[in-house]
Amino acid sequence: MLRRTHYVAQLRDAEGRVVVSGWVHNIKDTGRLRFIWLRDHTGMAQVTVHKHRTSKAVLDVSEQLGNQDVIAVEGELVKERMAKVGSEIVPERIEVISSSERTLPIDLTGKAESNLDTRLDWRALDLRRPETLAIFKIQAKLVEGMESYLREEGFIQVFTPCLIGGTSEGGAEVFKTDYFGKEAYLRQDPQLHRQLLIVGGLDRIFDLGPNWRAEASHTPRHVCEHRGCAVELAFIEDERDTMWVEEKLVVASLRRAAEECEKELKLLKKEIRIPKTPFPELRFPDIYEILKDMGKEIPIGEDYDRESEVLLSQHVEEQYDSDFFFVNRFPSKFKPFYVMRVDGEPTWARSVDLIYKGLEQSSGGQREHRYAKIVQQLEEKGMNPEAMKWFTEPFKYGAPPHGGFCLGIERLTMALLGLDNIREAVLFPRTPERLLP
Repeated sequence: MLRRTHYVAQLRDAEGRVVVSGWVHNIKDTGRLRFIWLRDHTGMAQVTVHKHRTSKAVLDVSEQLGNQDVIAVEGELVKERMAKVGSEIVPERIEVISSSERTLPIDLTGKAESNLDTRLDWRALDLRRPETLAIFKIQAKLVEGMESYLREEGFIQVFTPCLIGGTSEGGAEVFKTDYFGKEAYLRQDPQLHRQLLIVGGLDRIFDLGPNWRAEASHTPRHVCEHRGCAVELAFIEDERDTMWVEEKLVVASLRRAAEECEKELKLLKKEIRIPKTPFPELRFPDIYEILKDMGKEIPIGEDYDRESEVLLSQHVEEQYDSDFFFVNRFPSKFKPFYVMRVDGEPTWARSVDLIYKGLEQSSGGQREHRYAKIVQQLEEKGMNPEAMKWFTEPFKYGAPPHGGFCLGIERLTMALLGLDNIREAVLFPRTPERLLP
């Protein structure tokens, strides 16, 4: 087999003879010429077959090619290229590595749009569509920007368990599994283990990994398995310290994608607007008045709903010209036991959500680090303190004030690119109906 010397994107800086490998994206005949568009994950190149000047062996192979065949091409780069798509190669040898069946289960040309469920059934083929691949190349750069920022700021990457012996937030929205005859759960969030690492003396940490929620939800915003960038930091003054870190993280993430994904953004006809900092902050109970002025009345002390998120986003866009904003001080009765309440005003929690384009991106805030308060809040939530000793006991031995957040990677991708369904931002979505591929 011909050994590849260059990826397609590298051809811009190459000269002379090259070998490229990839998939046949399209073929076009114009009488004297045959154009073969070859695609790899970095882009597209044009292989130009001159029918009256090319060897019979190359011509014969080119006549047998079909879309999605896997090939390797050896040839000379054209200096004064006329190719409409990428660099141009005049082939001296074409090798068919693997042939594709001629009838495909989904359309990859863009001429006919397959429905999302069919595309997900055939995700391995769907990724060959440049538009689909562009989504995940942008997503990769978003995560790369997060990691770079966090490492530069002294955060240490950690790995927390996905299997746990108890629920982290209470409730029934967990997947149960058998663990050597005992009941175990897939984590809802690596929250509690991150806090134990803080107690252990790791001041600044982040964790990239999956989380699961057993919600029978069929909205375009929910999946049963999602990935997050979870951040925790110690010796904070209050929840605002976590907000300052998160907004800088978001800016670094978006900037990395904007700078390194120009081609992909152009293909998707999207632009990235780098937000100004600090992000606006809305707080309970003031939120009730804002919503009331917009025609939405919610009783004091109650949580808001999806419609409220959209209304608050409209308010922030009009008042602050921002797509991003924080919601702070949620009613504490709706928050998990580990969230710190406001001393003197226990109705409200130091709990923070980040909203982007009307969609919740993260939950976070300040955690309760005082042992007596943690146990008290456990009992108030109806949870068993004995069952949670694995988490609470270390707090007896000195714990600094700390907090953090978990930013959803797929939701950020969805909102940034204006996707209609979060499943488009997940390589292999897990939903109540979908467990394969």
